[in-house]
Amino acid sequence: MTDLNQLIIKFDYEKNFKDDDFYVSKSNKTVFETLSNWPKWEKNFLNISGDRYSGKTHLINIFLKKFKGIKLNANSLSDEDINKIKIYENIVLEDLSENVNEKLIYSLFNIIDIDNKYIIVTSEKPITLINFSLADLKSRTKNFILRTIDKPDDELLFALILKNLSDRQISIDKKLINFIIKRIDRSYGNISNFIYKIDELSLKRRKPIDFKLIREVLGD
Repeated sequence: MTDLNQLIIKFDYEKNFKDDDFYVSKSNKTVFETLSNWPKWEKNFLNISGDRYSGKTHLINIFLKKFKGIKLNANSLSDEDINKIKIYENIVLEDLSENVNEKLIYSLFNIIDIDNKYIIVTSEKPITLINFSLADLKSRTKNFILRTIDKPDDELLFALILKNLSDRQISIDKKLINFIIKRIDRSYGNISNFIYKIDELSLKRRKPIDFKLIREVLGD
């Protein structure tokens, strides 16, 4: 494995995303390429699903920095928000789940369709699997391009661990990172929790991160 600067991909697509903190791997490449190809989509509706901490918001922020638009939250969507979207071509709706105002969501989707705008909806599970009670809203979900961020592969795990440690100004041997990769549960949330716990324990004991400390945090 190489160091962090070599691991982080410099995006060189025709419409460049510039963000040195996002690492593209097999786990998220399809989502990244779909976003980078805007507006050449087969539909105007895109759903990006993936676990918490999988990078959905990070990707959205890169997209909006390049292509502009407005970002709304599904849990706090209001009539005022619906009025705001009129001047925007790209609308992002984050954190869609069953616990939303379905009529407002449906109204939003209708406006997107009628005005030929683009919408990106993020959710933890694919939008077609969200159990909406409003039949018309369920029907609307069939209009979406579905893209999923998969669980992290080894390369992405290495980059995420290295990045999280670097953010905390922690430097450890690469063999320790490889040791973690072989043992940690492959979920983005677990990676975040692990880094938090191991940093906290290391500071509390005033000891560097080693195999013993890693085993303790992992519960080996």
